[in-house]
Amino acid sequence: MTFIGVDMDHEYKPKSFWNKPEGVTGAVFLLGIVLGGGFLIFGALPAIISLTSSVLGLAGIIAVLGIMIFMALDSKARALIGYMYKSVMRWITGLFIEINPIAILKNYVEEMTANLKKMNKQILKLRGQMHKLKELMINNERDIHSHMSEAQKAKKEENRQVVILKSRKAGRLKESNMKYEQLYNKMEVLYRVLKKMYDNSAILKEDVADQVEIKEQELKAMKASHSAMASAMSVIRGDRDKRAMFEMALEAVADDVSTKVGEMERFMEMSESFMNSIDLQNGIFEEEGLKMLEQWEKENTLLLEGEKSDLFLGDGESEHTLDLNEKMISKERVAERVNQYDSLFD
Repeated sequence: MTFIGVDMDHEYKPKSFWNKPEGVTGAVFLLGIVLGGGFLIFGALPAIISLTSSVLGLAGIIAVLGIMIFMALDSKARALIGYMYKSVMRWITGLFIEINPIAILKNYVEEMTANLKKMNKQILKLRGQMHKLKELMINNERDIHSHMSEAQKAKKEENRQVVILKSRKAGRLKESNMKYEQLYNKMEVLYRVLKKMYDNSAILKEDVADQVEIKEQELKAMKASHSAMASAMSVIRGDRDKRAMFEMALEAVADDVSTKVGEMERFMEMSESFMNSIDLQNGIFEEEGLKMLEQWEKENTLLLEGEKSDLFLGDGESEHTLDLNEKMISKERVAERVNQYDSLFD
């Protein structure tokens, strides 16, 4: 089974046992075994020396050493002992933290469901701010025309004071609209990204939920028909343990989803920080919020795949014209759509 990372250009590299939570437990226990064994041997050293004085005792010591050397040199014996040790460490680790990939994926589905609700609220909030900002710009434009008309009228009447007053008011409103326009462009980019991230996250949640539902049943059937002894025998024969490979594929899904959920939550925090920094009344925003958005634009993201650069195109692109009145409706499931994680289980 080849693990090709979903939406990634590189091959997925499964984590080794020692890089997993159960590996930490295994390392602690192994250190304890080495230290404890050394202490016991040191304490029993006089008794061991006395055993060498008799032929029977010496034969026993040589037999124990022979068994240990055989187990160290024989690949099948090492594999079996390693399998048993790892199984015990997984069981012990599972008593304290969740390492079952199915359970972990279920937690991610719950997280994504909650995040999608929060993201929907952010989109609606941003859409409301954009409506208000657009209204301010329209009102300002109307007032500019009104002031300029009054200035023209005053000019004909040779009322210099009114001309200066109305011209300055129109100028200040024009400057405000330039600030509003700049702010609106940034909000427009943020809206595009949030909307695309919402759509992709909804698809991701659906794919993971489908995999959990299907693979949970498959794993139960596999556990029922593929006992621990069968797995051990597969290890001894040097064959790949189907159950272990299946769980490895689930771990690959969990790792990919973990990265994407992290991206989703990080962008939500960044976008919320940017929106909170906006002052519509004065048409300004804090530079820190803008810097976060610009920094994110330069980073790679799995969740938006190759679509990210398109979201930052200029307003002249007709295909990116925004409809702020569109409804946030979840797309219906497309039966023909391929689940992005199916290839991991081939």
